[in-house]
Amino acid sequence: MSKLQNQEKDRLFQAILSLRSVEECYRFFEDACTIKELQEIAQRFDVACRLEAGGNYKDVIKETGASSATISRVNKCLNYGNEGYRIVIDRLKEEGKL
Repeated sequence: MSKLQNQEKDRLFQAILSLRSVEECYRFFEDACTIKELQEIAQRFDVACRLEAGGNYKDVIKETGASSATISRVNKCLNYGNEGYRIVIDRLKEEGKL
């Protein structure tokens, strides 16, 4: 169980799980997040995918525009985190979407 878990976040994640299409995701996240927040989340996930595929920091910086601090944080999550990135990356690979 996550240390961050509470009823408010549970409700948010249940709402996200109820979304049925990419279009619905865009509609929800554009309402729920600022453009910058959504871009930052998308960039972190892109960094995670590139690192998982064997990319090195220098190339990932060049390809994504992410800071070395962001890349380091994502890499730390990939190696020592709760495996959230890994779960999603593995599922997308299985589905042929990555």
